[in-house]
Amino acid sequence: MDQAGERREPTMRDVAALAKVSIKTVSRVINGLPGAGTEVTDRVRAAARTLGYRPNLTASSLRRADRRSATIGVLFEDLSNPFDAALLRAVEDHARRSGVLVLAASTEDDHTLQRELLLSLSARRVDGVVVMAAGGHQDALQHERERGTPMVLVDRPPTFGGTDCVTTTNRDSSRAAVLTLAALGHRDIAFLGDRRTLWTSQERYTGYLEGLAQAGLTLREELVRTGLHGADVAETAAAALFGLDRPPTALFTAQNLVTVGAMRVLRARDLHRRVAVIGFDDFPLADLLDPAVTVVRQDVPGIGRKAAELILARIDGDTSPPVHAVVPAALVPRGSGEIAPLS
Repeated sequence: MDQAGERREPTMRDVAALAKVSIKTVSRVINGLPGAGTEVTDRVRAAARTLGYRPNLTASSLRRADRRSATIGVLFEDLSNPFDAALLRAVEDHARRSGVLVLAASTEDDHTLQRELLLSLSARRVDGVVVMAAGGHQDALQHERERGTPMVLVDRPPTFGGTDCVTTTNRDSSRAAVLTLAALGHRDIAFLGDRRTLWTSQERYTGYLEGLAQAGLTLREELVRTGLHGADVAETAAAALFGLDRPPTALFTAQNLVTVGAMRVLRARDLHRRVAVIGFDDFPLADLLDPAVTVVRQDVPGIGRKAAELILARIDGDTSPPVHAVVPAALVPRGSGEIAPLS
Protein backbone atom coordinates (compact mmCIF):
# COMPACT_ATOMS: atom_id res chain seq x y z
CA MET A 1 0.00 0.00 0.00
CA ASP A 2 1.31 3.49 -0.79
CA GLN A 3 1.55 6.20 1.81
CA ALA A 4 -1.49 8.09 0.56
CA GLY A 5 -3.70 5.02 0.07
CA GLU A 6 -6.87 5.13 2.12
CA ARG A 7 -9.25 2.39 3.05
CA ARG A 8 -12.88 3.28 3.51
CA GLU A 9 -13.62 3.41 7.23
CA PRO A 10 -16.67 1.38 8.31
CA THR A 11 -19.63 3.52 9.35
CA MET A 12 -22.56 3.16 11.73
CA ARG A 13 -24.65 2.26 8.70
CA ASP A 14 -22.32 -0.69 8.01
CA VAL A 15 -22.55 -1.85 11.63
CA ALA A 16 -26.33 -1.54 11.56
CA ALA A 17 -26.57 -3.61 8.40
CA LEU A 18 -24.38 -6.40 9.76
CA ALA A 19 -26.14 -6.44 13.15
CA LYS A 20 -29.57 -6.13 11.47
CA VAL A 21 -30.62 -3.18 13.60
CA SER A 22 -31.29 0.50 12.99
CA ILE A 23 -28.60 3.19 12.88
CA LYS A 24 -30.28 4.75 15.93
CA THR A 25 -29.78 1.50 17.85
CA VAL A 26 -26.11 1.40 16.87
CA SER A 27 -25.73 4.98 18.06
CA ARG A 28 -27.27 4.08 21.42
CA VAL A 29 -24.90 1.16 21.91
CA ILE A 30 -21.80 3.03 20.76
CA ASN A 31 -22.58 5.99 23.03
CA GLY A 32 -23.47 3.81 26.03
CA LEU A 33 -27.11 4.87 26.16
CA PRO A 34 -29.80 2.59 27.64
CA GLY A 35 -32.67 1.00 25.73
CA ALA A 36 -31.01 -1.46 23.35
CA GLY A 37 -31.23 -4.65 25.38
CA THR A 38 -28.46 -7.11 26.21
CA GLU A 39 -28.82 -9.37 23.15
CA VAL A 40 -28.96 -6.44 20.72
CA THR A 41 -26.09 -4.67 22.46
CA ASP A 42 -23.90 -7.79 22.17
CA ARG A 43 -24.83 -8.17 18.50
CA VAL A 44 -23.94 -4.54 17.72
CA ARG A 45 -20.63 -4.73 19.55
CA ALA A 46 -19.75 -7.97 17.76
CA ALA A 47 -20.54 -6.36 14.40
CA ALA A 48 -18.41 -3.34 15.28
CA ARG A 49 -15.47 -5.58 16.18
CA THR A 50 -15.86 -7.60 13.00
CA LEU A 51 -15.84 -4.51 10.82
CA GLY A 52 -13.14 -2.71 12.78
CA TYR A 53 -15.50 0.20 13.37
CA ARG A 54 -14.17 3.06 15.47
CA PRO A 55 -16.39 5.89 16.69
CA ASN A 56 -15.59 9.27 15.17
CA LEU A 57 -15.16 11.50 18.19
CA THR A 58 -14.45 14.62 16.14
CA ALA A 59 -17.02 14.40 13.39
CA SER A 60 -19.15 17.20 14.74
CA SER A 61 -16.38 19.70 15.40
CA LEU A 62 -13.17 19.08 13.53
CA ARG A 63 -14.16 17.53 10.21
CA ARG A 64 -13.81 19.80 7.25
CA ALA A 65 -15.20 19.60 3.75
CA ASP A 66 -12.08 17.69 2.62
CA ARG A 67 -12.69 15.06 5.34
CA ARG A 68 -9.56 16.07 7.23
CA SER A 69 -9.36 17.01 10.89
CA ALA A 70 -6.32 19.30 10.51
CA THR A 71 -4.64 17.37 13.33
CA ILE A 72 -1.72 14.97 13.56
CA GLY A 73 -0.77 12.69 16.42
CA VAL A 74 2.73 12.54 17.89
CA LEU A 75 3.74 9.60 20.10
CA PHE A 76 7.22 9.77 21.62
CA GLU A 77 8.77 7.68 24.38
CA ASP A 78 9.00 10.29 27.13
CA LEU A 79 8.08 13.92 26.62
CA SER A 80 9.91 14.84 29.83
CA ASN A 81 13.19 13.82 28.18
CA PRO A 82 14.86 16.94 26.72
CA PHE A 83 15.45 15.18 23.39
CA ASP A 84 11.81 14.12 22.99
CA ALA A 85 10.53 17.52 24.12
CA ALA A 86 12.75 19.38 21.65
CA LEU A 87 11.74 17.00 18.87
CA LEU A 88 8.05 17.54 19.61
CA ARG A 89 8.55 21.29 19.53
CA ALA A 90 10.21 21.08 16.12
CA VAL A 91 7.33 19.02 14.70
CA GLU A 92 4.78 21.32 16.29
CA ASP A 93 6.40 24.50 14.96
CA HIS A 94 6.32 23.24 11.39
CA ALA A 95 2.79 21.84 11.68
CA ARG A 96 1.46 25.06 13.16
CA ARG A 97 2.69 27.03 10.17
CA SER A 98 0.56 24.73 8.03
CA GLY A 99 -2.51 25.25 10.22
CA VAL A 100 -2.28 21.76 11.72
CA LEU A 101 -2.82 20.98 15.41
CA VAL A 102 -0.58 18.43 17.19
CA LEU A 103 -1.93 15.96 19.75
CA ALA A 104 1.01 14.46 21.68
CA ALA A 105 1.54 11.76 24.30
CA SER A 106 4.28 9.65 25.88
CA THR A 107 4.30 5.88 25.27
CA GLU A 108 6.85 5.08 28.01
CA ASP A 109 8.31 2.58 25.50
CA ASP A 110 5.34 0.34 26.34
CA HIS A 111 3.70 -1.58 23.48
CA THR A 112 0.31 -1.81 25.17
CA LEU A 113 0.20 1.90 25.92
CA GLN A 114 1.39 2.70 22.41
CA ARG A 115 -1.44 0.61 20.95
CA GLU A 116 -4.02 2.29 23.18
CA LEU A 117 -2.78 5.75 22.23
CA LEU A 118 -2.86 4.86 18.54
CA LEU A 119 -6.47 3.74 18.91
CA SER A 120 -7.31 6.95 20.76
CA LEU A 121 -5.74 9.10 18.05
CA SER A 122 -7.49 7.09 15.35
CA ALA A 123 -10.83 7.57 17.11
CA ARG A 124 -10.20 11.30 16.96
CA ARG A 125 -9.55 10.96 13.23
CA VAL A 126 -6.08 12.50 13.16
CA ASP A 127 -4.85 12.88 9.59
CA GLY A 128 -1.54 11.14 10.30
CA VAL A 129 0.90 10.18 13.04
CA VAL A 130 4.57 10.76 13.83
CA VAL A 131 5.83 7.97 16.08
CA MET A 132 8.93 6.98 18.01
CA ALA A 133 8.42 3.22 17.93
CA ALA A 134 8.55 1.28 21.17
CA GLY A 135 11.46 -1.15 21.30
CA GLY A 136 10.88 -4.64 19.92
CA HIS A 137 7.97 -5.60 17.68
CA GLN A 138 5.97 -2.99 15.80
CA ASP A 139 2.73 -4.90 15.19
CA ALA A 140 0.41 -2.11 16.32
CA LEU A 141 2.17 0.44 14.12
CA GLN A 142 2.07 -1.89 11.14
CA HIS A 143 -1.63 -2.53 11.67
CA GLU A 144 -2.40 1.18 11.82
CA ARG A 145 -0.32 1.79 8.71
CA GLU A 146 -2.14 -0.96 6.85
CA ARG A 147 -5.42 0.71 7.74
CA GLY A 148 -4.26 3.59 5.58
CA THR A 149 -3.07 6.04 8.25
CA PRO A 150 -0.17 8.19 6.98
CA MET A 151 2.77 7.59 9.29
CA VAL A 152 6.35 8.74 9.81
CA LEU A 153 8.69 7.08 12.29
CA VAL A 154 11.42 9.12 13.94
CA ASP A 155 14.61 8.04 15.74
CA ARG A 156 13.92 4.36 15.01
CA PRO A 157 13.09 2.95 11.54
CA PRO A 158 10.10 0.71 10.78
CA THR A 159 10.39 -3.07 10.58
CA PHE A 160 7.64 -3.08 7.93
CA GLY A 161 7.37 -1.52 4.50
CA GLY A 162 5.63 1.47 2.99
CA THR A 163 6.54 3.91 5.74
CA ASP A 164 8.77 6.99 5.93
CA CYS A 165 11.30 7.47 8.71
CA VAL A 166 13.85 10.02 9.92
CA THR A 167 16.94 8.99 11.86
CA THR A 168 20.44 10.28 12.55
CA THR A 169 23.98 8.96 12.08
CA ASN A 170 23.94 6.79 15.19
CA ARG A 171 26.58 4.27 14.17
CA ASP A 172 28.95 6.58 12.30
CA SER A 173 28.87 9.29 14.96
CA SER A 174 29.43 6.75 17.76
CA ARG A 175 32.41 5.32 15.92
CA ALA A 176 33.81 8.83 15.47
CA ALA A 177 33.39 9.54 19.20
CA VAL A 178 35.34 6.41 20.17
CA LEU A 179 38.07 7.21 17.65
CA THR A 180 38.34 10.71 19.12
CA LEU A 181 38.97 9.23 22.56
CA ALA A 182 41.41 6.66 21.20
CA ALA A 183 43.37 9.37 19.38
CA LEU A 184 44.03 11.00 22.75
CA GLY A 185 45.64 7.79 23.96
CA HIS A 186 42.71 6.16 25.78
CA ARG A 187 42.83 2.36 25.71
CA ASP A 188 40.16 1.58 28.31
CA ILE A 189 37.00 3.16 26.94
CA ALA A 190 33.73 2.15 28.60
CA PHE A 191 30.32 2.01 26.95
CA LEU A 192 27.16 2.90 28.87
CA GLY A 193 23.96 2.53 26.90
CA ASP A 194 20.19 2.28 26.99
CA ARG A 195 18.20 -0.93 26.43
CA ARG A 196 19.46 -3.17 23.65
CA THR A 197 15.92 -3.66 22.37
CA LEU A 198 16.13 -0.12 20.97
CA TRP A 199 17.49 0.25 17.44
CA THR A 200 19.34 3.40 18.41
CA SER A 201 21.12 1.58 21.25
CA GLN A 202 22.10 -1.26 18.94
CA GLU A 203 23.47 1.15 16.34
CA ARG A 204 25.46 3.15 18.89
CA TYR A 205 26.92 0.01 20.43
CA THR A 206 27.90 -1.25 16.98
CA GLY A 207 29.59 2.10 16.34
CA TYR A 208 31.46 1.72 19.63
CA LEU A 209 32.70 -1.73 18.62
CA GLU A 210 33.72 -0.48 15.19
CA GLY A 211 35.60 2.42 16.77
CA LEU A 212 37.53 0.07 19.06
CA ALA A 213 38.38 -2.22 16.17
CA GLN A 214 39.47 0.63 13.91
CA ALA A 215 41.72 1.99 16.69
CA GLY A 216 43.23 -1.46 17.26
CA LEU A 217 41.76 -1.76 20.76
CA THR A 218 40.53 -4.97 22.36
CA LEU A 219 36.98 -5.05 23.72
CA ARG A 220 36.82 -5.42 27.49
CA GLU A 221 33.37 -6.86 28.19
CA GLU A 222 33.45 -5.64 31.80
CA LEU A 223 33.51 -2.04 30.50
CA VAL A 224 30.19 -2.49 28.69
CA ARG A 225 27.03 -1.63 30.62
CA THR A 226 23.66 -1.62 28.85
CA GLY A 227 19.99 -1.65 29.76
CA LEU A 228 20.41 1.67 31.57
CA HIS A 229 16.99 3.32 31.46
CA GLY A 230 17.31 6.61 33.31
CA ALA A 231 19.95 8.63 35.13
CA ASP A 232 19.72 6.77 38.45
CA VAL A 233 20.36 3.35 36.90
CA ALA A 234 23.20 4.81 34.85
CA GLU A 235 24.72 6.31 37.99
CA THR A 236 24.83 2.90 39.66
CA ALA A 237 26.39 1.30 36.59
CA ALA A 238 29.03 4.01 36.25
CA ALA A 239 29.96 3.70 39.92
CA ALA A 240 30.53 -0.04 39.45
CA LEU A 241 33.02 0.66 36.64
CA PHE A 242 35.25 2.57 39.02
CA GLY A 243 35.28 -0.34 41.43
CA LEU A 244 37.16 -2.45 38.85
CA ASP A 245 40.84 -3.24 39.32
CA ARG A 246 41.45 -1.55 35.97
CA PRO A 247 38.81 1.18 35.64
CA PRO A 248 38.15 3.04 32.40
CA THR A 249 39.98 6.24 31.55
CA ALA A 250 37.18 7.36 29.21
CA LEU A 251 33.43 6.90 28.91
CA PHE A 252 31.22 6.86 25.85
CA THR A 253 27.71 7.39 27.19
CA ALA A 254 25.19 6.61 24.49
CA GLN A 255 22.11 8.52 25.70
CA ASN A 256 21.60 11.88 27.38
CA LEU A 257 20.16 10.64 30.69
CA VAL A 258 22.89 8.01 30.85
CA THR A 259 25.43 10.82 30.50
CA VAL A 260 23.79 12.69 33.37
CA GLY A 261 24.07 9.63 35.63
CA ALA A 262 27.71 9.10 34.69
CA MET A 263 28.60 12.73 35.33
CA ARG A 264 27.14 12.52 38.83
CA VAL A 265 29.56 9.72 39.64
CA LEU A 266 32.58 11.48 38.17
CA ARG A 267 31.89 14.68 40.06
CA ALA A 268 31.14 12.87 43.33
CA ARG A 269 34.49 11.08 43.07
CA ASP A 270 36.40 14.10 41.80
CA LEU A 271 37.14 12.30 38.54
CA HIS A 272 35.49 14.77 36.19
CA ARG A 273 38.82 16.34 35.21
CA ARG A 274 40.67 13.02 34.90
CA VAL A 275 38.18 10.76 33.07
CA ALA A 276 37.14 11.74 29.56
CA VAL A 277 33.44 11.67 28.59
CA ILE A 278 31.67 11.94 25.26
CA GLY A 279 27.91 11.61 25.40
CA PHE A 280 25.42 10.95 22.63
CA ASP A 281 22.67 13.63 22.67
CA ASP A 282 22.94 17.02 24.27
CA PHE A 283 21.17 17.96 27.49
CA PRO A 284 20.38 21.20 29.34
CA LEU A 285 23.35 22.87 31.08
CA ALA A 286 25.86 20.43 29.58
CA ASP A 287 27.82 23.41 28.30
CA LEU A 288 27.89 25.06 31.74
CA LEU A 289 29.59 22.28 33.68
CA ASP A 290 33.33 22.39 34.40
CA PRO A 291 34.56 20.92 32.20
CA ALA A 292 31.65 21.27 29.83
CA VAL A 293 30.41 17.98 28.39
CA THR A 294 31.51 17.00 24.89
CA VAL A 295 28.53 15.51 23.04
CA VAL A 296 27.41 14.03 19.78
CA ARG A 297 24.58 16.48 19.14
CA GLN A 298 21.67 15.48 16.96
CA ASP A 299 20.10 18.12 14.74
CA VAL A 300 16.79 17.88 16.58
CA PRO A 301 15.13 20.83 14.78
CA GLY A 302 16.20 19.29 11.47
CA ILE A 303 14.83 15.86 12.38
CA GLY A 304 11.52 17.29 13.56
CA ARG A 305 11.18 19.55 10.56
CA LYS A 306 11.84 16.68 8.15
CA ALA A 307 9.33 14.43 9.92
CA ALA A 308 6.68 17.16 9.78
CA GLU A 309 7.37 17.82 6.09
CA LEU A 310 7.02 14.13 5.27
CA ILE A 311 3.78 13.55 7.18
CA LEU A 312 2.12 16.68 5.80
CA ALA A 313 3.15 15.75 2.27
CA ARG A 314 1.66 12.26 2.67
CA ILE A 315 -1.54 13.72 4.06
CA ASP A 316 -1.70 15.99 1.01
CA GLY A 317 -1.51 12.97 -1.29
CA ASP A 318 2.19 12.36 -1.97
CA THR A 319 2.47 8.77 -3.27
CA SER A 320 6.21 8.67 -3.97
CA PRO A 321 8.26 5.73 -2.59
CA PRO A 322 8.95 5.68 1.17
CA VAL A 323 11.84 7.82 2.38
CA HIS A 324 14.50 7.02 4.99
CA ALA A 325 15.94 10.46 5.70
CA VAL A 326 19.18 10.59 7.68
CA VAL A 327 19.95 13.90 9.40
CA PRO A 328 23.66 13.99 10.40
CA ALA A 329 24.73 14.47 14.01
CA ALA A 330 27.83 16.49 14.91
CA LEU A 331 30.55 16.10 17.52
CA VAL A 332 30.63 19.20 19.75
CA PRO A 333 33.95 19.47 21.63
CA ARG A 334 33.55 21.24 24.96
CA GLY A 335 36.25 19.89 27.22
CA SER A 336 35.22 16.58 28.79
CA GLY A 337 35.92 14.65 25.61
CA GLU A 338 39.38 16.19 25.21
CA ILE A 339 40.85 14.94 28.50
CA ALA A 340 43.90 12.77 27.85
CA PRO A 341 44.62 9.73 30.02
CA LEU A 342 47.07 10.15 32.89
CA SER A 343 50.50 8.88 31.89
